[in-house]
Amino acid sequence: MASIEELNDRVERLLLRHQELQRTHALAVQQLGVVAAERDSLRSRLAAARQRVDALIERLPPDLAEPAPAEEAR
Repeated sequence: MASIEELNDRVERLLLRHQELQRTHALAVQQLGVVAAERDSLRSRLAAARQRVDALIERLPPDLAEPAPAEEAR
């Protein structure tokens, strides 16, 4: 059977480990927030770029808007 001192040491190590894991978790949550914000920004930029490309395609003459049969085979 473990002595009181051994149990006390184990509890102290567990408490330190718990505190360490809490800090690690807080950092991970913070990083997740940063990455999610970056993802949202990239999605927004992608949507804007798509709109610009679509607007440019709309401005093309009708015969240039559709790929030629020879270009479709590539």
